[in-house]
Amino acid sequence: MQPSLMTLPRDAWRLARPYFQSEERWSARGKLAAIIVLNLAMVGMDVVLNFCNRAFYNSLQDKDWDSFIHLLLSWQNGKGGFMPGFMGIAIVYIVVAVYRTYLNQWLQIGWRQWMTANLLQDWLADRAYYRISLQTGGNATDGTDNPDQRIAEDLRDFVGNTLGLSLDLLSNVVTLFSFITILWTLSGPVEILGVTIPGFMVWAALGYALVGTLATHLIGQKLVFLRFRQQRVEADFRFSLVRLRENLEGVALYGGEARESQGLASRFTAIRDNWLGIMQRTKLLNGLVAGYSQVSGIFPIVVAAPRFFAGTLDLGGLTQTAGAFGSVQGAMSWFITSYAELAAYRATINRLILFRDAIDAARAAYSEGVQVKRAKGLDYALDNIELRLPTGRVLLAQDKLALNHGHSTVFTGRSGTGKSTLFRALAGIWPFGSGVLEAAAGTHLFLPQRPYFPQGTLKDAVCYPAEAAKFSDQQIVEALERVGLGPLSDQIDTADVWSQRLSGGEQQRLALARALLIQPDWLFLDEATASLDSDSEAEIIAMLRDCLPNTTIVSIAHRNDVIAQHEREMKLVREGDGPARVVQAA
Repeated sequence: MQPSLMTLPRDAWRLARPYFQSEERWSARGKLAAIIVLNLAMVGMDVVLNFCNRAFYNSLQDKDWDSFIHLLLSWQNGKGGFMPGFMGIAIVYIVVAVYRTYLNQWLQIGWRQWMTANLLQDWLADRAYYRISLQTGGNATDGTDNPDQRIAEDLRDFVGNTLGLSLDLLSNVVTLFSFITILWTLSGPVEILGVTIPGFMVWAALGYALVGTLATHLIGQKLVFLRFRQQRVEADFRFSLVRLRENLEGVALYGGEARESQGLASRFTAIRDNWLGIMQRTKLLNGLVAGYSQVSGIFPIVVAAPRFFAGTLDLGGLTQTAGAFGSVQGAMSWFITSYAELAAYRATINRLILFRDAIDAARAAYSEGVQVKRAKGLDYALDNIELRLPTGRVLLAQDKLALNHGHSTVFTGRSGTGKSTLFRALAGIWPFGSGVLEAAAGTHLFLPQRPYFPQGTLKDAVCYPAEAAKFSDQQIVEALERVGLGPLSDQIDTADVWSQRLSGGEQQRLALARALLIQPDWLFLDEATASLDSDSEAEIIAMLRDCLPNTTIVSIAHRNDVIAQHEREMKLVREGDGPARVVQAA
């Protein structure tokens, strides 16, 4: 979807509407209404100040000390009617400005919290995050690159900019209608080439703003795409740095510093090149906006000067006319002065909409693929299973396959035949394929070759996905000792990045300790002991069988010592380029 400012209001409302129709709608609407009222109050005070300034400057011109003091510190009730003083207006203005910002920030955090929770829930529901990661290459055009940035940064920017830009626009619209009548009255008619033009300065402000708006759009429209791309290349660079941080030891062992440096430099080059494009467009845009602003400051005085020198307009009237013209012209020029922000805002909205569409598409496809049914018994059964790659190629096809509770099974076969994919299908998470899976009743635990560790203490890591409070410290220590991690027992309350702190073998041992704590009915090991040496691997499998007598172990393995500890061996074989199938090993 090509970013466009034309569809900006529609797309912004699509993202904003759910919050203001949610269970928090009354609180959100109340805060928004209060903010709008305060904004309108500030515009109203600007109108009052416009009249006060006229009286104030006339007091200077007339050298009227009493009027000057009253208009400065208190109020004046003269022939022009009641006129509040500058000091009183300033105090009220400050209070209103403070609470407008306070309520704005309060609404922002509540709105962002709701949108973040809602987007996270949808992203995680129906394993949309998993399907998205498998089906796409993280292309910005499909809405799936850098989901962390979209959830953390884009949502933050969307909420802040939506409130900032929309309230600013509202204030400018109200300002326009508030001051246009004043300017129309002050400017009077002007005769040009025999034609009398009433409210000449209003038409001058309109023409001036239209010319500036057209020029701004022609120069700045490319900024929308450049800002959209900038967010992507920045996120790609940050993601590469995070990946390097998570794999420091691997890079060090390979001696891959030069390659990593080259890759990071390449990604930063993309940032630099795009930034240079932004610089060029911003330079032209800033030149236009700066020139436009400078001319607009003197333009109304030049136009009104003949009436002043002719004596038909006093000094206060001149300043009031200039102020009213500035307010009208400034309101009409909102698009010009906000163009750079609108370009970045359009890019943020586009990224969020693409991400939301990708989530919706992934969740809509959740019912596709292998149909998972909950079996009444403790056995697994697969019927007419066909597992495909995201490209559509059939990886494995099997008419019937049964796994019986109480009988351990090991799957073997050459790399690439689909063993891990079959395990993902048994877990009910592989989204590409067809057939029916009757998943056994009871509890299940799947341990992949590379364990996942949440942020937190060692206790949190051992107990995952269960809560650490579910187990006593003694149970956790015993589990660690049984898998050979006894020396870590005194660190269970220590928070660390355990995926970096522990070696590959220690990580796998820690993951196996989870099985001892959870004691599932079914335990699936996808080469979950492959980082251990042969003797240790065999010892760990034997220990699991002894400690978990009621757990059925299903493994993927290649070593004979491990295979021998299972009651049944199932082999995945492939003939030619066709799909693999599962056969009973001799």
